[in-house]
Parts: sequence; C-alpha cells; structure tokens
Amino acid sequence: MSVMNARRRPLIAGPALAGASVLSLLTLSACGSGSAGTTEDGKLSVLASFYPMEFLAERVGGEHVSVTTLTQPGVDPHDLELTPRQTAELTEAGAVLYLKGMQPAVDDAIKQSGAEHVVEASALAEAAAGGGAEPQGGRTDHGPDEENHGDAGHDDHGHGEHGHGEEHGDHGHGEEHGDHGHGEEHGEHGHGEEHGEGEPTGDEPASDEPTEEDAHEGHDHEHDHDHDHGGKDPHIWLDPVQYAAVAEGVGEALAKADPDHAADYRKNADELSAELEQLDTEFEQGLSNTATDTFITTHAAFGHLAARYGLHQEPITGLSPETEPSGARLKELHTIAEEDNVSTVFFETIASDRTAKALAADLNLDTDVLDPLEGITDASRGDDYFAVMRANLEALQKALGAK
Repeated sequence: MSVMNARRRPLIAGPALAGASVLSLLTLSACGSGSAGTTEDGKLSVLASFYPMEFLAERVGGEHVSVTTLTQPGVDPHDLELTPRQTAELTEAGAVLYLKGMQPAVDDAIKQSGAEHVVEASALAEAAAGGGAEPQGGRTDHGPDEENHGDAGHDDHGHGEHGHGEEHGDHGHGEEHGDHGHGEEHGEHGHGEEHGEGEPTGDEPASDEPTEEDAHEGHDHEHDHDHDHGGKDPHIWLDPVQYAAVAEGVGEALAKADPDHAADYRKNADELSAELEQLDTEFEQGLSNTATDTFITTHAAFGHLAARYGLHQEPITGLSPETEPSGARLKELHTIAEEDNVSTVFFETIASDRTAKALAADLNLDTDVLDPLEGITDASRGDDYFAVMRANLEALQKALGAK
C-alpha cells in the first residue's frame, strides 16, 4: 500500500488494509448469501452516487467492473432526486459506493435498499484524517471583537515578510503542525483561540461560542445553512490524503464482492493511492510559500483542502451553493479581502457565478474557477479528477501569490 509523506500519518493506521480492520470501516452489510450482482458479460455491477465515487470505482475496478452513476454530468449532486428505476438499481448492484451526508436522497434509498455490499466513504476518510486538521469555513476574527479571537489579532497570520512558507517549515500537515502549523493550532496566529474540545467542523465559524450580540451575527447566520450536511463539510475528495484512504477501502470492498479478481482490485487501489500521494506532494510544495493564505469561494466546499495545506477558505455562503449571503456577510468579506490581500473571488462550474462576480466587481478583484469536482462537464478544466485538481492548484497558486 502506498504511504504518504513520512511527516504525516499514514493513510490508514496499521501495516495493511487487507484485514478485518478496514472492513470495520466500511459500511459493508451482508443481507444475503448470494453472489454479487453482475452484468450480462460477467462484470461486477457497481453503482456510484456521484462523480468522486464513480472515479474511484472505475479506477479501482478497472476492466472487471461496469460502473453506473446516479448523478448525471451537470446535475448538482446535492439536489439529486432518485427515480424509481435508480432506486431499484441500488438493490440490483453488486456494490454501491456513496458518501453519507452528501446526498440525502441517496442516504435514504440505501437504508431501504437491502444492498449486499455498500461502501460508505466518510468512515474511511475519517480514519485518514485521524486527529489532524479539521475542515474549516470562514473566520470571525474581524471587527470590534478582534481581541477575543486570538492572541495576536489579525495582523500576525504569517503573511508578511516571513510569508506562508515559514509557517509550513518542517511541520507538515495535520497533527504534526506544532505551534507553527495550521488547522487546529490557528490560535497563535490570530485565527481564533486554540481548537481543542468543541473545535468547529464544516463551515461553522471559528470563534468561541458566538453570541447574538457578536458583531459577526450575519456571518454566523449564513453558516447555519448546511444543505442537510449536518454542519460538516462532506467534500473529502478534495484532500488527496483522505481520498487515497477511500481508494484503498474501495479496493478491499470490491475484493470482497468479487474474490476472483481481488488481487487486481488491490493492485489498482495501490496504484491510484500512489498517484494521489504525488498529487498531495504537488499541492504541498506548490502552496508552501504564498503571499496570503486566504481565498474567497462561492460556497464552503474547500474546508478539507484548506485544512490539509494550511489555507483559509472564506465562503460567500455556507455549505449550500444556493444560499444567498446576508448583507453582514458581504460586508465582512469586504474587510477580509482588504486585510488579507485577497486578489481573487472563486466561482464554480456547476453553481451560479452571479454572487461571486458581483462581489468581485464591488471589490475590484479578479475572478477565477475553483472546481469542487462534484461532477465533470464541458466547462471543467480537465476531463478527470487529476486534471481538474491540478487546474485548481494552478488557480490557487496564482490567486495566493505562490512564490
């Protein structure tokens, strides 16, 4: 199994994923003793909930699987409504790959389907993340209450003459950041108090127990709209480390569903994991020294990516791309853009770009695409996961002033 950079924890604790430990991380239920569903030509029938799961199924399954996706290109996966035929396909499939909390309709249908082999990705990703960096949304360290959101205020983010690179130094990502990292140790850099117990997840504001009298009430309100994600950012595939852990788990699940080709599934998973390791290295090196670490996005889809590479996303809205921002949130973004030297407002390929472009025009900022990779369309800057992720890296390097 491929292992990530030695400075960070391995993708999954333990020497191998082939044992019972990985199966305990899969929502793998045996509701019957029959063989897995296959197509007429004998391939394992795999049903994926949306593109990131479809990509894993195709790459890990290879020539031995036939993959169908529930979410067609160009459709916002958050809003998917299943047809009766799609619901029936869940029961007929030899394996089902989905991400709990991303698509409520899929979650409900899987509960009722009785599918024999169901792989739920978030448990595998959580094992990779471990106790390391948490996904984060916008900050609330601006305005009259600034002294309550960090020891040094907003000026000591490490943006100045020391740059973003010094903070990375030899401290890596996740739990090994020490006092100079990002993610859960932002407190010493003015991004909020130390994130111990009760650390915010998803796009919850990073302040400690905001009150109704808080000057950032509008910002807090916007982040209450979590699009049924339970307040947690489900976009785990935007962190290559977590995505690699899911890939390894998919290999084990397919091996169980189709034992005759188990060796091929595990080999494919290892190869994909190695490619994701390389992608992680490219992001780490490409974003290690930037003029600013803050970027503005349409919605809070990039918390896992930001946490992995020591960045700060500032979403216009919360986890729902359809939510309209409040006037207070837009005012706060004006302040953030000025104080953090933000150059670009990012929009997406599927969600509306109207609010992002209006905000950019008000602030005289550039606009660019940062793709949450919820699906591949003709507007995507690449035809698969790796191509689009590398396009995202280039966009972030340009916007953040990578050196």
